[in-house]
Amino acid sequence: MDAIRSALAEPTAPHPPGPRRRDWLVVGLVVAAILIEAGVSTDVVWRPIVTLGAVGLALVLPWRRVQPLVTLAVTFGFIGALSVARWVAAQEVTDQFSMIYVLVLPYSLMRWGSGRQVLLGLAWLIPPVALGIYLDWTGLDEAIGGVAVVLASLALGAAVRNRASSRSRQVEQMKLLERQELARELHDTVAHHVSAIVIQAQAGRTLAPSQSGAAVAALEVIEAAASETLADMRAMVRILRDGQTAELAPQGGVASLHQLADRTGQGPRVDFELSADLNDLSPSVDAAIYRLVQESLTNAVRHASRASRVVVRLGGEGEDAVRLVVHDDGDTTHIGSHRPLGYGLVGMAERARLLGGTCDAGPDPSGGWTVTAVLPRHGRE
Repeated sequence: MDAIRSALAEPTAPHPPGPRRRDWLVVGLVVAAILIEAGVSTDVVWRPIVTLGAVGLALVLPWRRVQPLVTLAVTFGFIGALSVARWVAAQEVTDQFSMIYVLVLPYSLMRWGSGRQVLLGLAWLIPPVALGIYLDWTGLDEAIGGVAVVLASLALGAAVRNRASSRSRQVEQMKLLERQELARELHDTVAHHVSAIVIQAQAGRTLAPSQSGAAVAALEVIEAAASETLADMRAMVRILRDGQTAELAPQGGVASLHQLADRTGQGPRVDFELSADLNDLSPSVDAAIYRLVQESLTNAVRHASRASRVVVRLGGEGEDAVRLVVHDDGDTTHIGSHRPLGYGLVGMAERARLLGGTCDAGPDPSGGWTVTAVLPRHGRE
């Protein structure tokens, strides 16, 4: 029952194309074939009715994608009515081979129709097909062949629909991953600089009455951080604009970690303990370490109450991985067992996971807050 309800809830396929120029070209060819067959064939009975009906049905073909149920119902309704008339009149009528085009309608129903439309269409399709087989019975082989052709049309429509749906899901997944990556980059870049701006502004306001020189220095740091933030945001906007490319600065890495300490300004002192065996990191891991340290320092500046020192340790973890530990000595008792789980911590965990690593953050038993990340040296294989 669940499968049936799920099938009935299936919506129509997205963006069905309406009538196109090539559709009318096909209609013209079909009508020409119908008229030629009607004029050449000598055994067509009820010639005017059959010919006019076939031509009229051909004219609805261009709407088979936007109205799959209606076009199928009209076409096979006419075919069914003609079969009933033959049966009542006991009249044997030779079918027009040019009407083979109607087999595209079951395909269109499965390709573009909703679940309910497919169910109604199949219920409407079965009687005229069954009656036609009965009236034209020449043997079991012929009957099986006719049913197989209709089923093949339905199966092809379902297969094409499933393939299109799978491709659409892949595209949406790629878009989601791109949005998440952009969100991480925007957060990591802007949040770090804005936090530095806030700290420097607070320091400048405090020092201005008594130490004008220190206040001016704080303003200079604010200006530099704001300019860098604005440049990064403009670069991202250029990337997002259609048809635009951005000239980006080189991505920060392990070699640039010390520059992050300079941007904390009046925040806690930052000490680095880096091992010497970090030359074989892949570019993606190198950039990820930079972003993880950047976000950890940003959190220390923003959230670590009374923190005076942050230690960044980076070294090998066996032969194939590196371990990053960022520890601050701030007071975590006022926030319970964990700091607020903002976008930064979520982005850090996602960044590590995409590379095949892990990233955890939480209060340290010895005091303060610790971020620990383990990443493979060469990223996800």
